[in-house]
Amino acid sequence: MIIACPHCAGLNRVAAAKLSAAPVCGKCKTPLFSGVPVEVNSMNFTNLVQKSELPIVLDFWASWCGPCQNFAPVFAQAALELEPDFRFGKINTEQQQQLAAQFQIRSIPTLMLFQQGELIAQLSGALPKQQFYQWLQQQKPKLRKTE
Repeated sequence: MIIACPHCAGLNRVAAAKLSAAPVCGKCKTPLFSGVPVEVNSMNFTNLVQKSELPIVLDFWASWCGPCQNFAPVFAQAALELEPDFRFGKINTEQQQQLAAQFQIRSIPTLMLFQQGELIAQLSGALPKQQFYQWLQQQKPKLRKTE
């Protein structure tokens, strides 16, 4: 499976069976999974969201948004607990206005689940941890199996 590095956005081929074996990037030699959300921007979006085969959950947020701030620890904990099943990325809508406009973000937080550039699911609003995890589990049957 093709996985983008969260640090350098380099593309790596990793056997699906070895995802939990702490793979490292062939380009920058850092771990492909760090257990923290990745800052997604216009520079790394293509590799992280469109070319990587790993499903990625994007949190569109802003620093002034109270619900976004309240949801941030839940999102961070999900990254720690649920990688490598999902990659978790955050898009600051104030700094990445072009990406926010591209996806017609009207309210924040907005969560979007992608796999290889295809939007699988979308949800507006912050969720408690249990509901967020339940929403992610409900999306798993919609994901393509990768080798």
